[in-house]
Amino acid sequence: MCGRYSYFGPLSILKESIQIDVIDEEPVENYNVAPSQKVPVVLREKDQLHLRNLHWGLIPFWAKDPKIGSRMINARVETLAEKPSFKNAFKKRRCLVLSNGYYEWTGTKGNKQPYFITTTKEKPFGFAGLWDIWNDKTDETTIQSCTIITTSTCRQIAHLHHRMPVILDTEFHGRWLDPDSQDPDALIEILREGLVKEFMFHRVSTDVNTVRNNGPHLIQEIPA
Repeated sequence: MCGRYSYFGPLSILKESIQIDVIDEEPVENYNVAPSQKVPVVLREKDQLHLRNLHWGLIPFWAKDPKIGSRMINARVETLAEKPSFKNAFKKRRCLVLSNGYYEWTGTKGNKQPYFITTTKEKPFGFAGLWDIWNDKTDETTIQSCTIITTSTCRQIAHLHHRMPVILDTEFHGRWLDPDSQDPDALIEILREGLVKEFMFHRVSTDVNTVRNNGPHLIQEIPA
């Protein structure tokens, strides 16, 4: 599962690792991103890659109530092609959810230790994600939302959690966002081949447990 993560750094650094053609909305630094918040996402529209802030928690276009999004922050790679909540977006609306690292907790209830996990490249990266557009028929409200795809954890960080977000290597971004790629088996293969498997991680303050806490101190290493 990926239920809390961070995004920070100037736009110039982001552009060094991720292609962006159009900036619809400036990303906002957030060291303690939580579900239902707006998060920076790169998606393809009309042959251009747009940077935009979307609601975290996928609301399928067919949903009667947008509250369903609170249960859709993650999408398991094993069921993307079959689960009604995700299969349409998996085929037509794929994206990159931007991040610098994510948090996981180990230990017993009431005494859990948070860890910050990031890639060895120490640059912003993209979680493989899905997005959708939901329209409220009563007041014409439109919500664009997203979810983060997860998979089984690689051996290096398996002791922290049994699931992890799919972080795509930059060379696979184009294939993942290509609207002409709609074969489920080929898309799953992209997620498997492009999966980043080398990480760095360290203990961080339990301040991250509280959503209202924010700032760079949340990702700083604390001694064991």
